[in-house]
Amino acid sequence: MKKLFLLCLMMTLGIGIQAQKTSVKPINIDLWQNGLPNSNGMESQGYDDAKRNYKPSISVYLPQKVSAPTKAVLVLPGGGYSMLCLDYEGHEWADFFLGNDIATIVVKYRLPYGHCEVPQSDVFEAIRLVRAHATEWNIDPNNVGVMGFSAGGHLTSTVSTHWKDRSERPDFQICMYPLISADPSITILWCYEQFLGKNPSQEQLNLYSNELQVKEDTPRAFIALSDDDSLVPSLHSTKYYEALKKHRVSATLHIYATGEHGWGINENFRYHLEMLNDLRAWLRSF
Repeated sequence: MKKLFLLCLMMTLGIGIQAQKTSVKPINIDLWQNGLPNSNGMESQGYDDAKRNYKPSISVYLPQKVSAPTKAVLVLPGGGYSMLCLDYEGHEWADFFLGNDIATIVVKYRLPYGHCEVPQSDVFEAIRLVRAHATEWNIDPNNVGVMGFSAGGHLTSTVSTHWKDRSERPDFQICMYPLISADPSITILWCYEQFLGKNPSQEQLNLYSNELQVKEDTPRAFIALSDDDSLVPSLHSTKYYEALKKHRVSATLHIYATGEHGWGINENFRYHLEMLNDLRAWLRSF
């Protein structure tokens, strides 16, 4: 956990990074304006990003001067379920997607603090909200996807495999160096403890070991990672890819030789341009 925190902190401070800034001002909307459906036990303390008590909301970046309805990507920052890396795994992606005429919705979701239903419900509500505003925002309601990084990748795979109503089902998923599996030989138990609480049962671990939850109607997937990732081993991604293919779900897997963990949109990632080109090509394939 300390390693991930330091990595996120260093990237947030901009060490070795050329941050991308969009000139498009987002539409900021609070989720759950009629009351929260659940609690992580932190809301009564007052929302404060500095204390990692995030107020659930979305920031909507819309393409300019586009006539046909566009795809939309809901971006779920990572941070080990203990913080949100909202810049290089969040807002700084807007320029890339807007440059490809794709709406970008950065989701500031509540951390679970052991209540796994909390971040899931925030993402499902964000998906429903985007579809409800699809006409107003010129978004294709049948092309709304989710994109997550590390623990945000686990949340992406979770909402992609645990949805219960078509209104909350993503149409596609993008998993960047994702945590996926609770397999004890490769997993990061403290991430699951942040998600499920201390000493989760084997039944809980299996339920959120998402390679075990893939079905034929799981949305298509783009998965990308570095082969030398020492924090989240590559087997998380390959297990998920194999499960998707086993269930005949369209999926593509990109493994870059180096880069370690947590590169996001950072230009100092050696395969930065290759990764963006791979993602762009995949998004244009459907």
